[in-house]
Amino acid sequence: MKPLPKPYYTTNHGIAYLGDSREILASGAFDGKADLIMTSPPFALRRKKQYGNVEADKYVAWFMDFARLFHSILKPQGSLVIDIGGSWNQGEPTRSLYHYELLIELCKIPGHKFYLAQEFYWYNPSKLPSPAEWVTVRRERVKDAVNCIWWFSKEPHPKADNRRVLKPYSESMKELLQRGYKPQLRPSGHDISSKFNRNHNGAIPPNLLEIANTESNSRYLRACRQAGLPPNPARYPHGLPEFFIKFLTEPGDLVLDPFAGSNVTGEVCERLGRKWIAIEMIEEYLKGSKFRFDEFCIGDWFERSGQKAFLLRESRVKYESSKSQVRKKRH
Repeated sequence: MKPLPKPYYTTNHGIAYLGDSREILASGAFDGKADLIMTSPPFALRRKKQYGNVEADKYVAWFMDFARLFHSILKPQGSLVIDIGGSWNQGEPTRSLYHYELLIELCKIPGHKFYLAQEFYWYNPSKLPSPAEWVTVRRERVKDAVNCIWWFSKEPHPKADNRRVLKPYSESMKELLQRGYKPQLRPSGHDISSKFNRNHNGAIPPNLLEIANTESNSRYLRACRQAGLPPNPARYPHGLPEFFIKFLTEPGDLVLDPFAGSNVTGEVCERLGRKWIAIEMIEEYLKGSKFRFDEFCIGDWFERSGQKAFLLRESRVKYESSKSQVRKKRH
């Protein structure tokens, strides 16, 4: 077993590492220990991004190195959840099939086969119209506002419980439960039994997740600005990992994000009482991700010359407030 690198930082529930997840996971230290791998890897986009992305025709081969490690790290009933956006072919309004090719290949890896437990779709209503050439200029397409979410498992019956992610009943369903429902055969042929009238304290959610990605003034973003660090530009909203962490794990379980970015996954795990491991290659993003946790960024906002600032524990200058003024303290 290869030695692990020194953690970049730790919290009450988690550990963050700086480096290539292929090298860190190949140590064998986490084999058979993860209940869930929840991640959003770099997409195969046409334009190169600062955080790195692979061309569509090379994407599947690139991902397979990670996939074999993921299979070894997961427990027998563990799950792999991948948020993966689509891409457009160069110079024309047609779609790449790279993410579907990846799905098929992951279910065929010799000795490391995954099952497709279920496909999900994340609809982001706040997404801007894109690609501009085909949507807003030529008007040949509608805006691309849905990401595919592939849920894989190592066996056909992974650990999961949809009672942990029930949605509130609609008003019409509440009325139906109150007045009662007569069992009958619907015109479609569905036989609705008396069991339909039971109150289960919520409705089973669909595999279409509507979550707006509108973070603009969070503690993480403000603290990054205060520290002069660039925020990760490819963050998914908290609601996305939260759904799958609740659905597929229990308190105390271990969740891994091998493409952690700003570590949204770790922040959600910390709040939900799950253990977590985050791995990220870009140090600036990992350094900024510290501000998601009270160990590194605490307190309320404090006024100083019209500006607002957090108490950054590792900062050279710390601002404290009193009832009458804000006092600068060096330490």
